[in-house]
Amino acid sequence: MHTEKVGAGEYIEKDDLMNNRYSVIFDMDGVIFDSERACLDTWTEAAAGYGLSNVREVFDRCIGTNNNQTRQIVEDAYAKEYGEGIADKLLSESSRLFHEKYDGGRLPVKKGVKEILEYLKAENVRCAVASSTRKAVVEAELRDADLIDYFEEIVGGDSVKVSKPDPEIYLIACDKLKTDPKYAFAIEDSYNGIRSAHAAGMKPIMVPDMIPADDEMRELADTVCESLLDVIDYLRDITE
Repeated sequence: MHTEKVGAGEYIEKDDLMNNRYSVIFDMDGVIFDSERACLDTWTEAAAGYGLSNVREVFDRCIGTNNNQTRQIVEDAYAKEYGEGIADKLLSESSRLFHEKYDGGRLPVKKGVKEILEYLKAENVRCAVASSTRKAVVEAELRDADLIDYFEEIVGGDSVKVSKPDPEIYLIACDKLKTDPKYAFAIEDSYNGIRSAHAAGMKPIMVPDMIPADDEMRELADTVCESLLDVIDYLRDITE
């Protein structure tokens, strides 16, 4: 087990945290599902058909962004050399491959997901999802994995005007749960997600997926955990 306690957020006494019944809001891709690696695989396969290079570098810049931002990043990276509209071509083909390979409950679930959701359910902790992915896709993937009933609210990237790192999506999720952001934990794997949760005044917990925590993330996050199982231990330590 590895949990790195950073404690960057506002310090709150344990009794105060418990009296206010903390909430937990999850990102989805890279936190609940091992979807970022799956998505990179389909990007790589689709990109090969168009002769695109530096796919991993471009992909990493898109982690934690919504569809519109992703499309703009890809277009900026490739349009000059491969022509306008290359982003739509790449994203359309990679989406087709992704659904072909992973629909119907075949998307891999991250280590510790069921355990942390069961722990939070037993503790009567209210949970939500705040994902840059479209809400309909979030609901479908959670339903296919038999996880949707653990969450009271779902906020998708199509519900906000500005995606992460803007705090809007987390503020909406906190409002839907009727919780003060300072009593809400956000579990994130991406830099933009941690920036978003921190800007919202929440208590960010980073569980790195494809990109490790850097100094900025250690500064912004309350803690950096190796897995969701370690997040359970962290929550126990500070709330029980």
